[in-house]
Amino acid sequence: MDELLLERKNRIKEYINSPEYLPLKRHELTVMLDVPAEDMPLFDSVIDALIAEGSAVETKKGKIMPAEKMNIYPGVFTGNMKGFGFVRVDGMEKDIFIPIDGVNGAMNKDKVLVRVKEKARDGMRAEGEVIRILEKSMTEIVGTFDAVKNHGFVIPDDKKIGTDIYIPAGKTGGAVDGHKVVVKITKRATEKNNPEGIVTEIIGHINDPGVDILSVIKQFELPEGFPDDVMKQIEGIDPDKIDPKAIEGREDFRQVQTVTIDGDDSKDFDDAVSVKRLENGNFELGVHIADVTEYVTEGSPLDKEALKRGTSIYLVDRVIPMLPHKLSNGICSLNPGVDRLALSCIMEINKKGDVVSHRVVKSVIRSDRRMTYTIVNDLLENEESPYKAEYAELMDMFDTMLELRNILLAKRKKRGSVNFDLPECQIILNDMGEPVEIKPHERNTATSIIEEFMLICNETVAEDFYWQEIPFVYRNHEAPDEEKIKKLSQFIYNFGYRFKGKLDEEIHPKQVARLLDEVEGKPEEHIISRTVLRSMKQAKYMPENLGHFGLAAKYYCHFTSPIRRYPDLQIHRIIKETIDGRLDEKRINHYEHILGDVSEQSSKRERLAEEAERETDRLKQVQYMTKHIGEEFEGIISGVTGWGIFVELPNTIEGLISLASLDDDFYVYDERNMCVVGEHTKRKYSLGDKIRVMVDKADVAMRTIDFLRAER
Repeated sequence: MDELLLERKNRIKEYINSPEYLPLKRHELTVMLDVPAEDMPLFDSVIDALIAEGSAVETKKGKIMPAEKMNIYPGVFTGNMKGFGFVRVDGMEKDIFIPIDGVNGAMNKDKVLVRVKEKARDGMRAEGEVIRILEKSMTEIVGTFDAVKNHGFVIPDDKKIGTDIYIPAGKTGGAVDGHKVVVKITKRATEKNNPEGIVTEIIGHINDPGVDILSVIKQFELPEGFPDDVMKQIEGIDPDKIDPKAIEGREDFRQVQTVTIDGDDSKDFDDAVSVKRLENGNFELGVHIADVTEYVTEGSPLDKEALKRGTSIYLVDRVIPMLPHKLSNGICSLNPGVDRLALSCIMEINKKGDVVSHRVVKSVIRSDRRMTYTIVNDLLENEESPYKAEYAELMDMFDTMLELRNILLAKRKKRGSVNFDLPECQIILNDMGEPVEIKPHERNTATSIIEEFMLICNETVAEDFYWQEIPFVYRNHEAPDEEKIKKLSQFIYNFGYRFKGKLDEEIHPKQVARLLDEVEGKPEEHIISRTVLRSMKQAKYMPENLGHFGLAAKYYCHFTSPIRRYPDLQIHRIIKETIDGRLDEKRINHYEHILGDVSEQSSKRERLAEEAERETDRLKQVQYMTKHIGEEFEGIISGVTGWGIFVELPNTIEGLISLASLDDDFYVYDERNMCVVGEHTKRKYSLGDKIRVMVDKADVAMRTIDFLRAER
């Protein structure tokens, strides 16, 4: 029935959007489409579905119109703390601006129907109003309770919700001032009234350790435990020892020198590597990935929960795993000295970095050592490394790894792969969850070795299955929009740079890579790299192969992390069925049917995880700066707007100098040249400039840090 409904819906949708269509009432449409009497209930269901999704509108006279012909579009609403918002519509380059009086009760992330009242012109966004909420995204909100006599208000943690939530008397759930609470929305906002709700849960007081992160978990509706049916499914799994029967039919690599190389605090190891030089002078690289599908069977409660989560989420003080620890830290983790099931990609690579042959096999491995980036880097970079005696038997392999890494990196750079070497934030907490140090994450030779090995493996697997014409999940990164490249070109011109070669309809990644090479080591390197990154499209999962712009790769997938990413787990399942000869026509049809939804869900969950991770990082950054009020720091201007100057410190923390605080002149924003200029003094503050600042305020609730210019 569902497939029939979809088929009819697509047929009617195509018809009412055709140029020759004239508005018709329902019964007139049935005549034109020759709908038999017995199908009338189905027809009405289809029309109702088109109206519900925003593709069609039924006028007051009962005529069915395609929504777009009435300047009406379905989209997703993004709120703003000042009350207005924007609606993102698929296919539109810019969001539609929604003024306060056009929001009409919509809340952040709602799916809405928006009517465009003023079309985009002269670089301005189109303006519209929300005429219907198609799907309410927010039924519960996390915030801080503010008591007022016998009732109260909840100030949302999500600053894209532009109003407080009114809590009537008797609905406060016993909350007092400063409690972090969960509120169920019972009434949406109107033109005159705030939204209304009821307190359903008290998380704790804002000053209690751990409540801040728990509030973020609640805000993003992140899972806090696994359902009972999932835990029941894994009861019989031994977390330490694999079933000997599972080894049958697998290639045995237990005698091959193999190691894992991960961060110091890593708990799960889903990739191991082995490298040796062959007699012909080529390299044999083995990338061995945990065979998670051996335990996560398709359609099981565990599999459904993994797809629902999509990814592991790495918050500042904890990990919310995709799989239970019994698997992720136990039987699926490639721990040293124990047998583990894997999928291995064995590649022969020549001295030019070309993969001349490869095979992907089901395997059993036994990692020799659990290595860390810190130790491996010291072994390779420090002649006097204190670790050399302990790891003497591995040194030949590490030296070979370094040689192969240099070859692969050089080849990748030559083809134009873009290297966004932006510092990530490492936040160190004490036992109370308080930030005591914030610094850029260290990148070194060892991290680069693993990065290159995983990249070549992912490319090799993607190309293999692309040419086999087998349903698959690819990791695509499309070329940036022409308009964004034009703006980027103007931006870098202000610094004295330009893209090498002609800018045709599409830029080549090699042009971007050359620019980043040119600015390397210059004062403006960081700001140009960040601006280039912001001009790129987001990578996403798709069942079609569109290539990866940033890597300058024709084929790319995610094969190497099935413990923490569902797409990797999904393609492992396909690969194993291919190896075993079980991928018949029925299974191919099955994968063709599900992979679109799997890709969309995985991309959606990845975005959510990134948002939650950024939120906890920002929270701890602001908390950290509350202890440094009045202190001075050297920073670099990372953003310029009409209301202020953003400054980034060497520890990656960013704050704002408001233009109002610059009291030596009246400063005017020059958007074209990305600077502010004093009207009288002509003093200029531009992107990339160094500047000394003093910390003025750090507001944990608002997640904001305010700087003042520090004169010297």
